[in-house]
Amino acid sequence: MTQRRPDTGRTTIPAAGTAADRSTQPAGNGTAHGKVILLGEHAVVYGAPALALPIPELGCRARVVRQARSEPEAVSYRFLQTPAGIPSGPFPSPATSPQETAPEGIHDLIRAVLREAFGGGAPGVDVTLESGVPPARGLGSSAACARALTHALAGFAGLRLSADEVFRYVQVSENAAHGRASGIDALATGSRRPVLLDRGRATTPPVGADGWVVVADSGSGASTKDAVTMLSDGFAQAAGSRERFLERSATLTREGLRHLERGDLAALGGVFTACHELLAGLGLTTARTDALARAALEAGALGAKMSGGGLGGCVIALTATGQAAGAVAALLLREQGALCWVTPLTRGEGHDGI
Repeated sequence: MTQRRPDTGRTTIPAAGTAADRSTQPAGNGTAHGKVILLGEHAVVYGAPALALPIPELGCRARVVRQARSEPEAVSYRFLQTPAGIPSGPFPSPATSPQETAPEGIHDLIRAVLREAFGGGAPGVDVTLESGVPPARGLGSSAACARALTHALAGFAGLRLSADEVFRYVQVSENAAHGRASGIDALATGSRRPVLLDRGRATTPPVGADGWVVVADSGSGASTKDAVTMLSDGFAQAAGSRERFLERSATLTREGLRHLERGDLAALGGVFTACHELLAGLGLTTARTDALARAALEAGALGAKMSGGGLGGCVIALTATGQAAGAVAALLLREQGALCWVTPLTRGEGHDGI
């Protein structure tokens, strides 16, 4: 099925000199960050609205340099999963750093960008990618890696990519990783504001009050592709189930957006909890994520829910103050052993685009 991309306008990549000129670029660097889905996970794959929040506290970075001696189009690639946070310090040498399993689709992305820049005459490159976004947790790890690498490859090749072109390249990797990527991860991992994706159109929704979101890691997860496939198979076996899910999810998301605009965080929290119950009914939560959501509510959160693909992953909890968020995070760590991050939901006006 052809994937729709946000209606951000069709743009082209400006010329950046000849292939020989571009290949002399010494290095290209790129960064991106994680995200959580606040409302609408899974339904967004079918075109229903979904809302995502960037997590700048979890980041990744990429570096691309030309190989000193190599065959044309050769790629030396190293991927390192670092502790959760923002990788810092000097980049490790590609020749000495250990290589871990890379997100699916990354090699497709490298080939696509270098082919765009150099045609069939791309120079050999050394690629290093470090990610502090925990994988398989619904935090946008694969999209963050793809976005950081897209910027690094473009910098190396001298390409000036529009936002629409960056999105397209990230989706090359995301569709390979997930089978059917909605595009919300590709957008939110490059945004500093919440992102609403509705029928292929991306906007920044209005936020009427400052709030805080606690992100709690269950400690395990499954691939988004597995969760999407499980849900699709279930829909195929029960006539009308997909339509009922999409209608309920869209209703909750639009209700949550109204509360968000008015700054009614207590009502928004109630929507969070209702979303968790909806997703639990589809078998997407686990005993562990259910327990984390209950514990967050008992600790005073306004609402709590699973976030992302499910079958593990993360739970998010909403609070009205940073102090309350800290208390929830402390309790989840102390009593549930859950690693937590706290990120702000900042008041701001909405606008078209992100």
